[in-house]
Amino acid sequence: MTEHLTTAPPTAAAPAATEDTEARDRSIITVLLIATFVVILNETIMNVALPRLSEEFNVAASVVQWLATAFMLTMAVVIPATGFLMQRLTTRTVFFAAMGIFGLGTLLAGLAPNFEILLLACIAQAIGTAIMTPLLFTTVLTLVPASRRGAVMGTITIVIAVAPALGPTVGGAILQYLSWRYLFFFVLPIVLAVTAYGARTLVNYSEPQRVSLDLPSFPLAALGFGGLVYSLSSLGESHAGLGAPLVSGSLLVSLVSLGLFVWRQIFLQRHGTPLLDFRVLRYPIYTLGLTVLALLALVLFGSGILLPMYVQQVRGLDPLQTGLLMLPGGLLMGLLSPAIGRMSDRSGPKALATAGGIMLTLALWGLSRITAETGVPHILSLHVVMSLAMAMIFTPVFSATSSPLPSRSTVTAAP
Repeated sequence: MTEHLTTAPPTAAAPAATEDTEARDRSIITVLLIATFVVILNETIMNVALPRLSEEFNVAASVVQWLATAFMLTMAVVIPATGFLMQRLTTRTVFFAAMGIFGLGTLLAGLAPNFEILLLACIAQAIGTAIMTPLLFTTVLTLVPASRRGAVMGTITIVIAVAPALGPTVGGAILQYLSWRYLFFFVLPIVLAVTAYGARTLVNYSEPQRVSLDLPSFPLAALGFGGLVYSLSSLGESHAGLGAPLVSGSLLVSLVSLGLFVWRQIFLQRHGTPLLDFRVLRYPIYTLGLTVLALLALVLFGSGILLPMYVQQVRGLDPLQTGLLMLPGGLLMGLLSPAIGRMSDRSGPKALATAGGIMLTLALWGLSRITAETGVPHILSLHVVMSLAMAMIFTPVFSATSSPLPSRSTVTAAP
């Protein structure tokens, strides 16, 4: 037996092993892509329903917007802890935790008897989303080599772009004929199907590590990131601006907490396990790319909330018309992203990102000048240009941002 082992070609089994590994990696990313599509679809499906919910629960528009604000606030609090979860637990455990919490929140939202319960349900959905989205990006950074990330990120951009585009359209169609509760009853069976698909196909790709959670870091992160989101949201609703004690007080608490949080992480990088590894900011390309991606997120989610409310409350469009208005831009962004990703792999990100940045600036300038008399075709054209520009920026910038990172940083550095 020893003779056979020593004389057999050492590379005979390598191709099969490589093919098996690639098939496993594709299966893992596919499951996480579908799950992320569902949670992002849910995130935007309710945008067109905010005016309806304001009437249903007899609350002001500034109050009903807290469904979106609380969602973002919860994500800001939970995301810093996801790096620890993904190191400490298996891939399957993190996946089922995310989908389980999200599914329970979806069921509770559909049955919500009042606004407070609906808000609580949206927070539960946000927890699941805050776990699932970083899991997808971290998995891509771990499993996909840098030379192929542009093409893979092009596929992921389809999820990020098409889901927000379909959300208002699907939501508008449901609200046209059914109760707002069916927004959630529509999503729930899909959540269950995705969870069952993941149970059958998802495998663990890494071993859990015995890492410790620094207890002071989590409340500092929650107060810092959560307080910042809360203070900025309150700033938009307050007539006194920063002069309002609630706004200035929460902003001060958040800035102090963020300062202490950063100091604590720098200390732990030398004497423990940080919750977030700030050493990745030593890479200028990563820091620049992270800033660009954060600004893109502001544009994507901000326009996804404000534009539907504008065309319904100012222009008088119904929910279905609003969804159809948002659809072309998102579909264009999604359909072009794979080709943009391949172009980025071949020629680099600079030309694409620069052209996209110029287009995005012009589109945002145009949107900032719309009035109550602006024609709907003009708004549609601006949204299409904005969506195309974001596709030209997001995929190349993400690929370039993640390329210089050492593999040890992928868990905590995923945007």
